[in-house]
Amino acid sequence: MRAAEARSFTAAGRQLGVSSSAIGKAVARLEDRLGVRLFHRSTRSITLTQEGKLFLESCRRIFSEVERVEQEFAQTKGAPRGKLRVSLPLIGMLMMPTLSRFMQTYPEVELDMEFTDLLVDVIDGGFDVVVRSGENDDSRLMTRRLGSYRLEVVGSPGYFERRGRPSRPADLVTHACLHHRYPTSGRLQRWPFKRTAEESDVPLPITAAATTVEALVALAESGIGLACVPDFAVRRQVADGSLAIVLDEYIDHAGVFRALWPSSRYLSPKIRAFVDFLAEHMFAGAPSIDIPPS
Repeated sequence: MRAAEARSFTAAGRQLGVSSSAIGKAVARLEDRLGVRLFHRSTRSITLTQEGKLFLESCRRIFSEVERVEQEFAQTKGAPRGKLRVSLPLIGMLMMPTLSRFMQTYPEVELDMEFTDLLVDVIDGGFDVVVRSGENDDSRLMTRRLGSYRLEVVGSPGYFERRGRPSRPADLVTHACLHHRYPTSGRLQRWPFKRTAEESDVPLPITAAATTVEALVALAESGIGLACVPDFAVRRQVADGSLAIVLDEYIDHAGVFRALWPSSRYLSPKIRAFVDFLAEHMFAGAPSIDIPPS
């Protein structure tokens, strides 16, 4: 099933923690036992034969029934346990304190985490839960809002002593600006200032760019320049005074993080525990942000 869904022995091996050759040999043994060819193989890819397509659908029904029975038993036992495959955005590294507390609270749950900003397929990718910003338009998935955030421009007290504080976005043309670069597209993230007739988009200087928010926060704390980052990424630094927020009244941005998981009649205890824990703890202590309906 993994090889058929991924169209690759190598990708199936990565998901299952075995070598691609082990996957290939296992499939070959299965074909010998069934007496049919399940895959067309080439040097670049594998594709299902007609017999392979029929067999895959049967396997899906079988595993779905097995999963249903397992989840019924798990509901009666109630204790979250077992492997939990989770996909998180690259910025998810900032969620590690919350994830660490989850692992301490539920030691029988084995977290298998993948950090990527690519748009993963929750079901075909074999993920139990995916954490992403934005909305969900996949009817096959259940979703729960984890919390809201906004972008803030921050700098260190030492930087402001040397360069002064900008009082409006146009002032940034004389400041050192640290930019987030989207790793998937290579584009720089726009600093979300309100668009007004008096001030259109300001061409910001590029002092540095990085594909991770952690690097921008570290540079800003060192006094290198100003960074535009999610508020939850600098909550501690703002509280202890190592960073300060500027131009807050000009920012026009609000976002939402959501947990997504495959729709099922029975929600396994490990998924329920993980989603509930993130919803309760990930944005704990954060001010509420009103998100207008889409």
